[in-house]
Amino acid sequence: MSYKRKTWKEKLEDKKKFPKILKFDPKFPCGRALVKMGAKPGDPVVLAPPIEVDEIMRQVPQGKLITLNEICMKIAKLHNVKYCCTLTTGIFIMTAANAAEEGKEKGEKNTTPYWRTLKIGGFLNDKFPGRAISQKRLLEKEGFRILQKGKKFVVENYENFLVKGN
Repeated sequence: MSYKRKTWKEKLEDKKKFPKILKFDPKFPCGRALVKMGAKPGDPVVLAPPIEVDEIMRQVPQGKLITLNEICMKIAKLHNVKYCCTLTTGIFIMTAANAAEEGKEKGEKNTTPYWRTLKIGGFLNDKFPGRAISQKRLLEKEGFRILQKGKKFVVENYENFLVKGN
């Protein structure tokens, strides 16, 4: 029996395990990040389906940005909890980015503008298609100024461009 590898789009649309709301345990892989955000043991934490992450990313208009933190806050609010797993959300951000590139390669026009999604602190994502250097080019094309900090890239004054509201 041969195994057919799932496409990024199939991974994006896979909902069978999500959403899940778990009681927070600081030993979770995202535990340190959530403790920094104020999570206490037993607090509800949502693991949202990848398609929800993609839907939030799709809503970011040209000239605006969003970070992992803002996506997590929107997802948590959507599920009436205070916290969202930053680890699974980060994985699903990467899934959405790869699905968008896969769609572009197939000639799809309305793909997710994943390059407008930043890591915490305004840093570019080296796990995106074409790595951070490709994200840098796409953001510069939209008028953003990108600074190099060591080996990483960050959007200058990214806070001023974050999508407002929930």
